[in-house]
Amino acid sequence: MSQPNILLITSDQQHYNTLGVTNPRISTPSLDRLAGEGMRFDRAYCNNPVCSPSRSTLITGLYPSSHHCWTIGCKLPEDVPTVGDTFQDHGYDTTLIGKAHFQPLASQPGSESIECQPILRDLDFWRSFHGPWYGFNHVETARMHAHESHAGQHYAIWLEEHGLSDWKDYFQQYPPSKDDKYNGPEYERGMMTWDLPEHLHHSHWIADRTVANIEKSVQNDKPFFTWASFFDPHPPYVVPDPWAHMYDSDEMVPGVFTEGEFDQMPPQFAKTREAHPDFSMYDEEGGKGLHGFNSHLHSDVELRNSIACYYGMISLMDKAIGRILDRLDSLGIADNTLVVFTTDHGHFIGQHGLIAKGAFHYEDLLRLPMIARYPGQIPAGTTSDALQALIDYPSTFLTAAGITPPGLMQGVNQLDVWRGQKASAREHVLVENRHNPTTVHLRTLVEDRYKMTVYRNEEYGELFDLSEDPGEVNNRWNDPSFAQIKAGMMHRFLQAEIQRESTRMPRIAGA
Repeated sequence: MSQPNILLITSDQQHYNTLGVTNPRISTPSLDRLAGEGMRFDRAYCNNPVCSPSRSTLITGLYPSSHHCWTIGCKLPEDVPTVGDTFQDHGYDTTLIGKAHFQPLASQPGSESIECQPILRDLDFWRSFHGPWYGFNHVETARMHAHESHAGQHYAIWLEEHGLSDWKDYFQQYPPSKDDKYNGPEYERGMMTWDLPEHLHHSHWIADRTVANIEKSVQNDKPFFTWASFFDPHPPYVVPDPWAHMYDSDEMVPGVFTEGEFDQMPPQFAKTREAHPDFSMYDEEGGKGLHGFNSHLHSDVELRNSIACYYGMISLMDKAIGRILDRLDSLGIADNTLVVFTTDHGHFIGQHGLIAKGAFHYEDLLRLPMIARYPGQIPAGTTSDALQALIDYPSTFLTAAGITPPGLMQGVNQLDVWRGQKASAREHVLVENRHNPTTVHLRTLVEDRYKMTVYRNEEYGELFDLSEDPGEVNNRWNDPSFAQIKAGMMHRFLQAEIQRESTRMPRIAGA
C-alpha cells in the first residue's frame, strides 16, 4: 500500500455531546457516518482549553509550556518544529485550510504577527502568501469567528472571486463603530440570523478549498497531510438561514447550576454568579483580558437561543464535512486515508451556570468529540473509552504513515488503540492553562476515575470522583475522607510531570 493520506478535520470550541450519534437533539449525518465507519472516543481531551495553545499542540506534539504559545495573544515561535516539517521531509504535501490562530492580533518586534490588523485585510499580501508557514507548504487561512471584524485573508479573496465585492459589509466594522449593524449581544448570549448568503459561508469555503487541494495532491501523485480547520461553532452565535432556524429554541435543554456547588470551589467560580463581579485580584503586569472572568448570569431564553444557533452552526459545518468525505470516495482514496475529527477544546452553555470558556476545568470544557476512520485499520462502528489527548495526534499520524516520530514530541502513539489492538496508551491526561503570567495558572491531571486541578501559589484546588460524581458537583479537595486519594494523586501528578520530559537528542555514548 502507498503511503496513507492524513486528513485532520477540526471544529472550534465544540462541546463533546454535540454529535447526533450521542445527542438526538442535533443532526450531524456526516459525522454520524464517520463514526459508523470508524471509532468514536468517549474520553478525548485537550491539553489546554484555549485556542492558540491547543492548536499549537496539535501541530507540534508539545505541551504549551514547551512550544511556548502559552495562551491566546501569544505567538507560537516560528522555529518550533512541527509535524508538517516531518511530513514534508518524507514527501508529503502539507496543507492548512481555515483557522490557524498561531499568532496574536498585535505585532511587535520580536513577536511579529501576520494574523493582525491591518494585515488581515491587506488582500494583496494574502494573494502572494500561501506559506511555507509552521510546517505547511500551502496555507489558505482566515482569522475571524462568524461575522467578526477580523475577516479577510484568503477567505475574503475567495468571497471576491465568488462575486461578493462588498464582503466587508457582512462583517463587523474595522475599526469598530457604534453604528455597526452587527452590534449586538450575540457573542455569548442569544443569536443572530446572518444575512450572508449560505453558499458564501466560511464552512463552504473550507470545504471547497480542502477538496481542491486534495485533488491537486492526487493529481500530482503525492500523499497529503491536510488540516481542514473550521471556525464554528465558536461564538458569536451567528449563522445564515435555514440553519439559524433549524432548531426550535423551546426544545433546547441548557445546562444547569446546582445550588451550593461552588461553595468548595476556587474563588473565580462563585464570582461568575455575581451581576458585577470584581476580578481585579487577578490583574498583574504582563496580563491581558481574562476569558470567562466576568458575570455568567444568563436568562433561560438567552441560553436556549444560544444553543439553537450553536447547533445550527454545527449542522452547517457537518454539511461541509460531508462534501469532503464524499470527494474522498469519488477520488477512490478513502480506503487509504486516515480521517480524524475533533475540536480544539469544549464549551459551556449553562453547565455549572457557565458560558463559553475560562479557567473552569470541568469536563464540558476539557472533553472533546473525537472520531477516527481508517478503513481496514480502524474497526468500523466501534467506541473506545481509552484516554486520548490532542498532543498524541502528531506522533500517531506519523506512525500511521510509517514515519518514526521525532524524540522531541511529548505525546504518545495511539495507533494500536485506534486499531482496537490495545486497550489504552496512557494512564492520564495533563491539561495546562496559563492565561496570566502567574495569577491564572493551573494544571489538571485526568485519570480514568479521578481528576485533580492544582493552582499556582494557591492552597485551594479541585478533586473530583468522575465515577461517583460525573456531574462534578462535589469538590473533594478538602474532604478528609479523600485525603489518601488526594495524596496518591499528588504523587501521580508529579510522576506525570516527570514522565512527559521529551528526548530531542538520544544518548549515544557514555560521555
